[in-house]
Formats: sequence, C-alpha cells, structure tokens
Amino acid sequence: MSPLNYNHLFYFYTVATEGSISKASTRLNLTPQTISGQITSFEAQMGVTLFDRKRKKLYLSEMGQLIYSYAEEIFQLGDEVKHILKKHQPVMWHTFTVGITDVIPKVLAHQLLAPVLMMKERVRLICVEGDQNSLLADLADNKLDCILTDQSLQLGSHVKAYNHLLVESGFTFYASDSLLKNCSSDFPQSLSELPWLIQSKKSAVRARLFSWFEKNNISPNIVAEFDDSALMKSFGQAGFGIFSSPTLIEDYVVDKYDVKIIGRNDEVEENYYIISPERRLKHPAILEIVTAAKKQFQSEI
Repeated sequence: MSPLNYNHLFYFYTVATEGSISKASTRLNLTPQTISGQITSFEAQMGVTLFDRKRKKLYLSEMGQLIYSYAEEIFQLGDEVKHILKKHQPVMWHTFTVGITDVIPKVLAHQLLAPVLMMKERVRLICVEGDQNSLLADLADNKLDCILTDQSLQLGSHVKAYNHLLVESGFTFYASDSLLKNCSSDFPQSLSELPWLIQSKKSAVRARLFSWFEKNNISPNIVAEFDDSALMKSFGQAGFGIFSSPTLIEDYVVDKYDVKIIGRNDEVEENYYIISPERRLKHPAILEIVTAAKKQFQSEI
C-alpha cells in the first residue's frame, strides 16, 4: 500500500465531523466537488468504502468509524503540537477513560469524577457510558482505565479486575405536591397508596427495593420503569408517580425537580464502586476520585 495521504485523511475527518460534504466545503473553503473527489481518491487508495449514503445523508461505514477514531487522535495530537509551538512550553495531557454504567445518576457521576479535572496534572477525562458487560469487555481490552458502577464485579468473572468501594448511600422517596394531596403521612405504608416509577432491572438497587417492599407489606402500583434515572425523575416531577434515588443527591433532586420528600430509608442501600485492573490502586486519577469521595461523603461511608 502506498504511504497514507494525510490531506485526504483530513478531508475525510472534516466531512465526518461536520456531517456533510457541503458543511465541510464551507469550513475548508473548497468546492464540494473538490472534497468529493478527494474522498473518492482516498477510498480508492485505502481499498475500502468510508461512507454509506442513505436518503441523501452520509453515514460512516464500519471501516469509516474505525479510521475516524484514529484520525481524531492524529489531529488532536496535531493541535497539541501547534499549542506547544505557540506557547513555547510543553503541554502534557494524560488521557483518563472512565466507563460509567448507564444506571448511575448523572449528577452523582459528575460529583465523583469532577475532582479529576481539578488535579495539578493535565488530564483529559473521557466518559464512556454503557451496560456493565460491555464496559467490562472494554476494560479487558484496555480501552478503559476503570468503571464507575453500582454493581460489584462478581466472583468467577472472566475479567481480571478488582472492586473498590467508593461510597454507600441510603434511599430517599419523593413525590410531587399534586400526588401528596391524596397521600397519608404514614410512611412507609403510604407508599402503597400512590403510583410508582421505578428503576429497570438493569439497576442493582431494584431487587433491594422489592425485598424491602415485601418486608414492610408494601404493594407498589408500578406504572413505569426506567433505565434513565433523570427521565424517571422528570416523570415524577410531572406527577406521574413516586420515585426514589440515592440520599447522597437528595438536595439536588429537591431543588432540580421541585418535589417533596416522603421519607428516607437506610435499609435499602446503594453501593458505588470503581472497578479497576489494579488490586492496589496506583493510578493518580483513580486515587483522586477515591480520596475526594471519602472527603465529600465521609458522613455517608
């Protein structure tokens, strides 16, 4: 294969980033015909199809997505070189890639990960969201530095990694004013009187909630289930049902969603972990997360 034409690669990268040849032509100050010709030449050189055209729109092919990921790294490094030359001082960025299970409340993930961006070292934080199994596969392939999750790694897992408990939290129950008008103040029995919005089966806390319901003879009238905790809270704000979330973010939930607290429960406990390939943590960014969590939530741990 002939040497890679980086001009062609840049035209491809720009089209993929902008989403269309017309937008890329405006950014590059070139005619659409010129860019289209360069892309065609690049595909011929590489021997692959980089884009699929559907309904007059361009979509990256499977190979196009792979090449785009490399192009993104190449041109980001190029930007850093230009920055160094401009400032006449070295800029060392350390990439820290965290997998976040999609059931973790976004505000809690933010609170736990924000300290990374306040480190003295320059760290580029990359957050990847997904289900636990897919994230564990990425961790095993060294695509992630760690995983933030509400489920510990089970014994016998094929992935060589270790659990590190970050924080524990009880649960708080909320409802809108409109719902509370028809509810008694006898908590927790009052939870049987109203419709329920609940976490999906992907959430580790769901089974604990149902065990607690059974223990307290509560018969929840479940009207909706959610993977996305923020969407569940929005439905709760609109008065469609009671919902629960970690007590750690209680103030945020009350302020953001304008709901009232029905009660709290420390028997239903949510644990949050960092899963890391390191048994004894050495990674500076992970150590920063663990240290900051202990300081911020020390009364909860």
